[in-house]
Amino acid sequence: MNDIAAQPRRLENLHTDKGKVPVYATGVVEQPWDSYTATDHDVWRRLYARQCELLVGRASEAFLRAQDAMGMTLDAIPRFSDINEVLSAATGWTLIGVEGLLPELDFFDHLANRRFPVTWWIRKPEQFDYIEEPDLFHDLFGHVPLLMNPVFADYMEAYGKGGVKAHGIGADALQHLTRLYWYTVEFGLIREHGQLRIYGSGIVSSSGESIHCLESAAPNRIGFDLERIMRTRYRIDTYQKTYFVIDSFEQLMDATRPDFTPVYARLATQPSLPAGTVLASDHVFQRGSGEGWASDGDV
Repeated sequence: MNDIAAQPRRLENLHTDKGKVPVYATGVVEQPWDSYTATDHDVWRRLYARQCELLVGRASEAFLRAQDAMGMTLDAIPRFSDINEVLSAATGWTLIGVEGLLPELDFFDHLANRRFPVTWWIRKPEQFDYIEEPDLFHDLFGHVPLLMNPVFADYMEAYGKGGVKAHGIGADALQHLTRLYWYTVEFGLIREHGQLRIYGSGIVSSSGESIHCLESAAPNRIGFDLERIMRTRYRIDTYQKTYFVIDSFEQLMDATRPDFTPVYARLATQPSLPAGTVLASDHVFQRGSGEGWASDGDV
């Protein structure tokens, strides 16, 4: 594990005349809780209150139960040390503070060792509705609660170990595995009691996408299929064109357990799919209308 950085920095993407340039850091930092301003705590309170209201009847029961058990409140930005006492006792995971985006291998290594990186800084008031990179609210509110769930916690560890292995195999394997993370951990839906519910962190931390993913006619909603997901490109700048639906977290764990090496070999012979594609073999919960879709920009 990397040494603790003495002076935490706020690292955001750089915007240049050649476009956006991601900035990465590998250091682990102590959460500078005493340095949070009244404005920082107010942004947390407002975001937390809005999402808690929106997620009733939309978020998965597992997420809502985990959030309650974790004990986060809107009173102030939580202390990582307080969360770690509860989280470590529940599933053996701990939070570590980071300055921003991590290089892929560092990120995978943390997950493989049950350490979840949380950006120490929170968005500014003018970024309230949208921020390009993960901040404290996205990481802590969106990702961390489900680490209280034993099955999902195991999935995240397995994903980290798979990421370390994929990094050694090559860029194509890494791309396929990244798509799995995107369409499950970040933007996944789950079926509960015959209804579609949210568990992906990128959705539960977004007011607009919390509504769009379940109630808009525009996106596709398709049943989980590991290799289908790994072939599917995605959007980073708009709401998703397609959401994949799992039946349970056990389904994720079962899909992640086998060695992916032969999967990567099969995928190497198949073309990637645009984000809005619907295949004849798909289990379609809803075929999207495509309204408002951008014609390019899939990654």
